[in-house]
Amino acid sequence: MSSKNRLVYSTDRGRIKDSPAEEKRHQGDGIVRIQRETKGRKGKGVTCVRGVDGTDSELKLLLAELKKRCGCGGALKDGVIEIQGDKREEVKAVLETKNYKVKLAGG
Repeated sequence: MSSKNRLVYSTDRGRIKDSPAEEKRHQGDGIVRIQRETKGRKGKGVTCVRGVDGTDSELKLLLAELKKRCGCGGALKDGVIEIQGDKREEVKAVLETKNYKVKLAGG
């Protein structure tokens, strides 16, 4: 095991990595898809936004704006923006004002 990838535990800060995480760039196909999902969330629905181009920091800024506009919580997981609740129409309106091509996917 390389010493650069070794996890270290400190009572001061918990688990930390020796090397800083690299920022990932996420590629889309030009169409942003908005979908409601409940699978694996104990029946709680979330609105998932897939296909947005950008780095993690750019997506976090977009996530912050969407959370503020929708008045709810959310998260960024592997390039997918998750907004709590069924907020598809609100998210669609915000993304269309930013000139994204948006489709409502799924049921």
